[in-house]
Parts: sequence; structure tokens; C-alpha cells
Amino acid sequence: MSLIALCLAATLAGDPTLYTNAHLIPVTAPDISEGEMLIADGMIVALGPAGSLDVDRDAVAIVDCQGGTIMPGLICTHSHIGGWGGGDRSGPIQPETRIMDAIDVSDPGFRRAVAGGLTTLNIMPGSGHLSSGQTLYVKLRGGDTIDDLFILDGDDRPMGGLKMANGTNPQGGSGFPGTRGKSAALVRQAFLDAQHYLDQQARTADDPAKAPKRDLRLETLGEVLQGKRTVHHHTHRHDDIMTVLRLADEFGFEVVLHHVSDGWKVADEIAAAGAPCSIIVVDSPGGKQEAIDLSFRTGRILADAGVQIAYHTDDWITDSRYFLRSPALGMRAGLDRETALRSVTINAAEMLDVEDRTGSLEPGKDADFVLLDGDPFSSYTKVLGTWVEGDRVFNRAEPDDLLAATGGFGAGNATRPYMCCQEHHHTGGAQ
Repeated sequence: MSLIALCLAATLAGDPTLYTNAHLIPVTAPDISEGEMLIADGMIVALGPAGSLDVDRDAVAIVDCQGGTIMPGLICTHSHIGGWGGGDRSGPIQPETRIMDAIDVSDPGFRRAVAGGLTTLNIMPGSGHLSSGQTLYVKLRGGDTIDDLFILDGDDRPMGGLKMANGTNPQGGSGFPGTRGKSAALVRQAFLDAQHYLDQQARTADDPAKAPKRDLRLETLGEVLQGKRTVHHHTHRHDDIMTVLRLADEFGFEVVLHHVSDGWKVADEIAAAGAPCSIIVVDSPGGKQEAIDLSFRTGRILADAGVQIAYHTDDWITDSRYFLRSPALGMRAGLDRETALRSVTINAAEMLDVEDRTGSLEPGKDADFVLLDGDPFSSYTKVLGTWVEGDRVFNRAEPDDLLAATGGFGAGNATRPYMCCQEHHHTGGAQ
């Protein structure tokens, strides 16, 4: 029986299953060249060298991986799969909008993602605003509605951050800033307004009749100021990066810097601020002027300076099926292998505050993992299967899944009606 067919034999998520004869990459612990991993009830129970686990092998399903590689499910800290419709063109700062209200879960992008080994995403609205709305953290379990993909916090609320942007994307147009200085001033005023809103709430806590009228915009910015919501900030040029760091320091909010094309120019400043970076790399020329100094060396330089890094797809900018190429390109420019592995797993999980659930192969964590037929950073390696919470969500041996993994634009993109009333463009900007 082939490696694919044998190792991807169907098992139910709740059934205790022992995956044997695999090269295990736990990420937070040393590799196990000949290992096994026990899964039950959607969780990782144990892992160790072959034959080492104390388990009744007659009472569990056993899957022989025939030397394949198992690593944690990949995490993309910046994706636009399913649509990026947050704020509209009525104003530059719209934190009250929620990307969850604009995601199409039937979008083929979700199938491309699991075909690439992704199990967790931060789905973002676009970058055409200083703030285009709230992001959403999802597990790619599959489902009929976006609610089926939510990652819930301790209060059973969907987890997510706030998308913000600076540079050229949010400039221009009626009501939008025309300069970088004006952009920063508008953001500063918005956070000052949110501080005042929180102060009013605190002063009237004992007298609800005097409480300020609920304001969704200020409420969301208030969550940022209270540390309840991380800012995921699109920024390219080194001067734009420094502006974000100044604002984060002034208002004390938690920020992850995204893209950071010029991050290598201000690596020490980013490290001193303690700001993690979610990096994009592209392997062909082109794009926007402010990203002209983008470099494969960015990951290595930032990591050497002490900055926590992750890579992201910005899908479609990088097709999710080729996500592992991003850290591989970083390695080509000198990034060490351990950091490269962490950059698409546990580091990314920490940036989304889900590291207690996913991002590494550890007992007690969700059984989110990927089976590969070779080294993660080889261009010849294929994703054979992807599991989310113990449930297999991608199987390369299945014809439909193979199409999702190998098909071109037509196979991986939804068919849209071509009629007089149907527009043929996206809005909001993604890069």
C-alpha cells in the first residue's frame, strides 16, 4: 500500500489513534527521528521514540506513516481568505467593522490553505484604512458557517485583533489623510477619544444613567487600550514602522508589525520596543514603491536582533499552498532552521495568543498537525494530510483534495457570475 493511502487511513477524531514510524518535529523540543504520537478526543496525548509509549496497541487504531514527517499545523498570522471586506470608503478609521461579517466559508481558499498544511489563520480586513476593522482567528475545521471556525476565548467570545495600517494604502480620497503626518494625527486623536470614553465609563460605573452612549468604534479601540485586543499593523517603510512604535509606546497597546519590508533597517529599534514581526517575502519583483527594499535577509536580521518573527501568506500574495517557501527563502538568506520552524508554528501562535492550544506537538494541546513526505523546507516536499483537532481535513489521496492541492486558478477560485449587475473587482486593498 502506498505511503499516502496507508498513512491517511480514515480515523474518527475521537478515536484513540497511534501514528507510528514518523519523523516527529515537535518544534518546542528536539526532533524524534523515529517516533510515534498518540491522539485521542482531538488532543495530543503523548509522543516519543518508537515503541516508548505506554499504550495498549490492541485497543487503538494504528497508522504507519512509513517514515513521513509530522509537524505542527502551520499558522498564518495574516490571511485574506474568504474576503477582506471591512471598512468602506466613508471614513479612514472604522474599528467597529468585523471581518467575521464578511467571510465566505465556501471560498476555495480554505481548501487551498489546508492543502498547504495550514490549520490556524488570522483573517484580516484590507489595508486601505488607518483601521479597517477587527480581525478573526480561526481553526480550519471545516463548517457550514464562519461560526464553526471560531476560536473562542475564556468568555466564549470569538478571538481576534484589530487591523491597522499606515503608509500609502490609507492615503488619498475624500476624508482620508493625504500625508503620513496627518495619518498619525488621526490615529492619535482616535486613541485619545477612546481613553476619554473609558474614563467616562469608569466614572459612571455606579450610575448607569450617566454612562456614555455605547460607541462601537470607541469600544473597540478601548479593548486595544485595555490589552484585550492586539493591533495587527500593516507597515512597510522604516519611518512608518517607527511611527507605529511611537504610537504603541504612547498608548501602551500590544502590536504585531506586519510586512516590515524595511524592518532590517530598524531591527534594533523594533527589538527594543519588544514588538513581534509578521513578515512577508515575495520571490518575484514588483509590488508597491514603499516595499522596494524588501529583502530575504529581513527574517535573519530581525531574529539576530532578538525580535520574534513569523511569516505570513497575505493570501493571495503568497498562495497558502506554498507557505513553507517563505521561511525557506528566509533560510536561503541565513535564517537558522529552528527559527524558521518556529516562525510558522509556535511563534505565530504566540502572536495570536493561542500558544496554549496549538503551535507545537505537546501533550495537552489540540491535535493540529501535518504529514509531509519529506523535509518541510524542500521544494520537492508535498503535504499528504492535514489534521485539525484530530480530524483529518485534507487527504492528498482523495481526488477533490488533490485538485485543491495542484489545480490552477480555475480549480482554486470560486466561479463568479458574469452579468451586468456583477462587479469584477475587490475593494479595500490587501497587501
